[in-house]
Amino acid sequence: QVQLVESGGGLVQPGGSLRLSCVASGISVGANVVTWYRQRPERQRELVAEIFSGGSTYYSNTVKGRFIISRDTAENTVFLQMNSLRPEDTALYLCEVRGNWGQGTQVTVSS
Repeated sequence: QVQLVESGGGLVQPGGSLRLSCVASGISVGANVVTWYRQRPERQRELVAEIFSGGSTYYSNTVKGRFIISRDTAENTVFLQMNSLRPEDTALYLCEVRGNWGQGTQVTVSS
Protein backbone atom coordinates (compact mmCIF):
# COMPACT_ATOMS: atom_id res chain seq x y z
CA GLN A 1 0.00 0.00 0.00
CA VAL A 2 1.40 3.34 -1.06
CA GLN A 3 1.28 6.19 1.41
CA LEU A 4 2.56 9.72 1.01
CA VAL A 5 2.68 12.09 3.97
CA GLU A 6 3.48 15.77 3.49
CA SER A 7 4.59 18.08 6.28
CA GLY A 8 6.42 21.33 6.88
CA GLY A 9 3.78 23.83 5.90
CA GLY A 10 2.74 26.78 8.01
CA LEU A 11 2.40 30.52 8.19
CA VAL A 12 5.38 32.56 7.01
CA GLN A 13 5.97 36.21 6.20
CA PRO A 14 6.71 37.32 2.63
CA GLY A 15 10.36 36.75 1.87
CA GLY A 16 10.57 33.87 4.29
CA SER A 17 11.36 30.21 3.74
CA LEU A 18 9.83 26.84 4.42
CA ARG A 19 10.96 23.29 3.79
CA LEU A 20 8.30 20.77 2.89
CA SER A 21 8.76 17.03 3.20
CA CYS A 22 7.01 14.16 1.45
CA VAL A 23 7.65 10.85 3.17
CA ALA A 24 6.79 7.84 1.04
CA SER A 25 6.07 4.27 1.99
CA GLY A 26 5.26 1.38 -0.30
CA ILE A 27 6.98 3.06 -3.23
CA SER A 28 10.51 4.21 -3.92
CA VAL A 29 11.10 7.94 -4.44
CA GLY A 30 14.44 7.09 -6.03
CA ALA A 31 12.93 4.87 -8.69
CA ASN A 32 10.04 7.10 -9.70
CA VAL A 33 9.21 10.65 -10.68
CA VAL A 34 8.01 12.59 -7.65
CA THR A 35 6.04 15.75 -8.29
CA TRP A 36 5.03 18.60 -6.01
CA TYR A 37 1.78 20.29 -6.93
CA ARG A 38 -0.10 23.13 -5.32
CA GLN A 39 -3.75 23.93 -5.14
CA ARG A 40 -4.62 27.58 -4.72
CA PRO A 41 -8.18 28.74 -4.01
CA GLU A 42 -10.31 28.97 -7.15
CA ARG A 43 -7.41 27.85 -9.36
CA GLN A 44 -6.50 24.60 -11.07
CA ARG A 45 -3.95 22.35 -9.50
CA GLU A 46 -0.51 23.49 -10.61
CA LEU A 47 2.68 21.54 -11.06
CA VAL A 48 5.41 23.18 -9.00
CA ALA A 49 8.46 20.96 -9.29
CA GLU A 50 9.46 17.40 -9.95
CA ILE A 51 12.46 15.18 -9.55
CA PHE A 52 13.12 12.30 -11.90
CA SER A 53 14.57 8.91 -11.08
CA GLY A 54 17.91 9.93 -12.54
CA GLY A 55 18.02 12.99 -10.34
CA SER A 56 17.21 15.67 -12.85
CA THR A 57 14.68 18.27 -11.88
CA TYR A 58 12.03 20.50 -13.40
CA TYR A 59 10.49 23.70 -12.06
CA SER A 60 7.56 25.78 -13.15
CA ASN A 61 8.44 29.29 -14.22
CA THR A 62 6.59 30.70 -11.24
CA VAL A 63 9.00 29.10 -8.74
CA LYS A 64 12.22 28.68 -10.72
CA GLY A 65 15.12 30.21 -8.88
CA ARG A 66 13.23 30.27 -5.56
CA PHE A 67 12.31 26.63 -4.88
CA ILE A 68 14.59 23.61 -4.78
CA ILE A 69 13.42 20.00 -4.96
CA SER A 70 15.64 17.27 -3.57
CA ARG A 71 15.39 13.76 -2.17
CA ASP A 72 16.90 11.46 0.40
CA THR A 73 16.59 7.95 -0.91
CA ALA A 74 17.70 6.44 2.40
CA GLU A 75 14.78 8.15 4.11
CA ASN A 76 12.52 7.67 1.06
CA THR A 77 11.65 11.36 1.31
CA VAL A 78 11.41 14.22 -1.15
CA PHE A 79 11.85 17.81 -0.02
CA LEU A 80 10.77 21.15 -1.39
CA GLN A 81 12.85 24.05 -0.10
CA MET A 82 10.87 27.21 -0.69
CA ASN A 83 12.69 30.54 -0.46
CA SER A 84 11.68 34.14 -1.09
CA LEU A 85 8.08 33.21 -0.52
CA ARG A 86 5.35 35.45 -1.87
CA PRO A 87 1.68 35.79 -0.93
CA GLU A 88 0.77 34.14 -4.23
CA ASP A 89 2.61 31.01 -3.08
CA THR A 90 -0.17 30.46 -0.56
CA ALA A 91 -1.67 27.06 -1.36
CA LEU A 92 -2.12 23.48 -0.33
CA TYR A 93 1.02 21.66 -1.41
CA LEU A 94 0.74 18.00 -2.38
CA CYS A 95 3.17 15.37 -3.57
CA GLU A 96 2.36 12.73 -6.16
CA VAL A 97 4.06 9.51 -7.20
CA ARG A 98 2.63 7.26 -9.91
CA GLY A 99 -0.90 8.52 -9.36
CA ASN A 100 -0.72 8.29 -5.58
CA TRP A 101 -1.34 11.47 -3.59
CA GLY A 102 -0.81 12.66 -0.08
CA GLN A 103 -3.23 14.82 1.90
CA GLY A 104 -1.13 17.93 1.44
CA THR A 105 0.34 20.55 3.71
CA GLN A 106 -0.94 24.12 3.84
CA VAL A 107 1.41 27.01 3.17
CA THR A 108 0.25 30.52 3.96
CA VAL A 109 2.41 33.52 3.12
CA SER A 110 1.13 36.63 4.80
CA SER A 111 2.32 39.55 6.87
